[in-house]
Amino acid sequence: MDRKIVRIAMNGVTGRMGYRQHLVRSILAIRDQGGLDLGGDVLWPEPVLVGRREHALRDIADRHGLTEVATDLDAVLADDTIDIYFDAQVTSARVEALTKAITAGKHVYAEKPTATDLAGALGLARLAESAGIRHGVVQDKIFLPGLLKLKRLIDGGFFGEILSVRGEFGYWVFEGDWQPAQRPSWNYRAEDGGGIVVDMFPHWEYVLHELFGRVTSVTAQVATHIPRRWDEQSRAYEATAADAAYGIFLLEGGAVAQINSSWAVRVHRDELVEFQVDGTHGSAVAGLRNCRAQHRSATPMPVWNPDLPLIESFRDQWQQVPDNGEFANGFKTQWELFLRHVVLGTPYHWDLLAGARGVQLAELGLRSSAEGRRLDVPELTL
Repeated sequence: MDRKIVRIAMNGVTGRMGYRQHLVRSILAIRDQGGLDLGGDVLWPEPVLVGRREHALRDIADRHGLTEVATDLDAVLADDTIDIYFDAQVTSARVEALTKAITAGKHVYAEKPTATDLAGALGLARLAESAGIRHGVVQDKIFLPGLLKLKRLIDGGFFGEILSVRGEFGYWVFEGDWQPAQRPSWNYRAEDGGGIVVDMFPHWEYVLHELFGRVTSVTAQVATHIPRRWDEQSRAYEATAADAAYGIFLLEGGAVAQINSSWAVRVHRDELVEFQVDGTHGSAVAGLRNCRAQHRSATPMPVWNPDLPLIESFRDQWQQVPDNGEFANGFKTQWELFLRHVVLGTPYHWDLLAGARGVQLAELGLRSSAEGRRLDVPELTL
């Protein structure tokens, strides 16, 4: 059994997502398991940590027994031994870096959103196709255990005709004055590529697209509920990006999806994100890990009567969907699929065009809110 080394330039690993999910829980986890089995050979990922702060990169490298760090992206991309460029930087820096990597002939894998506007996202997809490189975009939520169980119900015909999808996502992000904020301050500055629409609508696009059908129209209302926040140096600043978005999405086939996204909501849910799907034959509620279902044959008959206290527990009338298997970290699962795609050419459709669809939906959502009307979502092609 031969070991095939794949060298990956990882840009943005000093950030929360780049470090935890992509470096530690994906690439290093693959190394910890002995590499990725390719059906004979073993793929061994060799990360090269890239960023602007050498001391932060060195600290991470020393912590995990790695040796290669770099602050000169151009020099890294000029290195013929680098196979893949991965980008988890702030959104505003992504197009320039990915363009350089594609032009250098590197395969590219990137966090979403891939750009701050549709023109930039489509430009990347077209450039990658013309360059003949392999490309992918992180679409992690469809690999979550809860949504994998939901997909199992869909594929098994559990719902009959799907009528509607209702999603609730969010939590209270502290303002930063009396308790530290859980999100970086750039998330609240539109000029830096921040905002919950830019961040979350790309997620909702691929979740809806993959599970229920393409989004054909969007109606959105966005808000900046908390206009004043404090940054990492405890300096007050004015939020210029939305921290909440309320969207209605019409899906191909006629189902309607409603999804609320907010960083200014206190959680009264079992999980930080939940989707309720209602169909003619059954309903389900899926979160990050769990999924509960109720078939039409087991649906109770609630009766509205405000004069009497409620004596039944509606939650107890739902059945847990079993795991029926083990679920790996969703980021790691998609990394493994992309690495196989790069080395073996296996099918892979979560590409830069899919990433552009997410940017398109975010752009149209912001426009819908600004113009106060529903907007059609044209189908994207290269």
